[in-house]
Amino acid sequence: MDLKQIVTIINQIAKERGIDASRVLEGVEDSLAAAYRKEYGERGEVIKAKINPDTGEVRFWQEKEVVDDTTVRIPEEGETEEEFGTSEQTSAGIQETDETEEKLPRYNPERHIFLAEAKEIKLDAILGDKLEFTLEPKTEFGRIAAQSAKQVILQKFREAEKEAVFGEFKDKEGKIISGLIHRFDRGNVHVDLGRISGIMFQNETIPGERYGVNQRMRFYVLAIQENRRGQPEIVLSRSHPRFIAKLFELEVPEIADGTVQIKGIAREAGSRTKMAVFSDIAGVDPIGSCVGQRGTRVMAVTNELGNEKIDIVEWSENPEEYISAALSPAKVKEVEIHERHEARVIVPEDQLSLAIGKGGQNVRLAAKLTGWKIDVRSEMNPNEVQEGGVAESDLETGGLVASEEISETPDEGTLIPKPEEE
Repeated sequence: MDLKQIVTIINQIAKERGIDASRVLEGVEDSLAAAYRKEYGERGEVIKAKINPDTGEVRFWQEKEVVDDTTVRIPEEGETEEEFGTSEQTSAGIQETDETEEKLPRYNPERHIFLAEAKEIKLDAILGDKLEFTLEPKTEFGRIAAQSAKQVILQKFREAEKEAVFGEFKDKEGKIISGLIHRFDRGNVHVDLGRISGIMFQNETIPGERYGVNQRMRFYVLAIQENRRGQPEIVLSRSHPRFIAKLFELEVPEIADGTVQIKGIAREAGSRTKMAVFSDIAGVDPIGSCVGQRGTRVMAVTNELGNEKIDIVEWSENPEEYISAALSPAKVKEVEIHERHEARVIVPEDQLSLAIGKGGQNVRLAAKLTGWKIDVRSEMNPNEVQEGGVAESDLETGGLVASEEISETPDEGTLIPKPEEE
């Protein structure tokens, strides 16, 4: 098979996979140059190759850098490469002795040309120029060189495909994407996203949610990373609080255009979510916008989540008002603000169990949402600490209380677990 056929195949495969064929051709050129140097060149030579994609012809040339005695060091008579280092090492840059005395790179006639000689070839040559010397075309290379070229082509294809995937999905990080579930592995869910597969690790699934092969679902793109094999991996989530925010953004135009802002989300996936919303536009009801007529908007989100309960409350700068709203659907009698970001909440006796919630869930989510430590007490026994009625905030961890939690991309430094190799 000649080079023209190889170029045609490369262009065809690159088009099918949506990658840049020039990147693969560069790899082929590099491998041809390396093969030429190995078969026909001298040690230390800098050899380049260029393929004509139309004809398949390849041009080889030797490259030499223009130097003088101020930029290279002429080895003393009798000095060996071992005493000074190989030509490849020393020509790469300035060397330093044990006494940190700087030394110039060693002159190598295979890759250097003196300025006076260079001017005889190119009148306007200056120090640092790279002069090209055409080499005799060669088409026959050894078996090892041919195998090396094949490996380079495959490697370049993998690299170009990886870059194409990263480029395509990078702008989808922090957004919602749709895919088909195609297999399961040790609790992890593998999802077909088209030209690549995504993975939803077990800790990113919604507890109790059932997944079936060929089932189409929506996912939050948590991160784009490399797996242990160096291949692109799209990490997905359905339990992340940002998934809720993005679902509402799709269903509520007022959130999409910024008229209504999501100020915070506290979520226990599969069970209950509390979301705080706000609008500084006169006449706009932020809660009503999210609920929609007859609850159609919020129902669309809960249906996507398997009927997970969602409490939508209005955000306020006033901590008493915000904490009181966060404990919805319970009605609060009084909120006492104390030091160290702690609040004691007094509720009517008939609202006590509702304010605390099953297993303390309601007060726990309210504390996460507001960032305040909340202590729920009964109006009849305000001095008695209620079982499950005290919940810590997530201020130290930045948990689910800050508005930046609803940003476009995951926080820097987020570590995504990697599955075991099959």
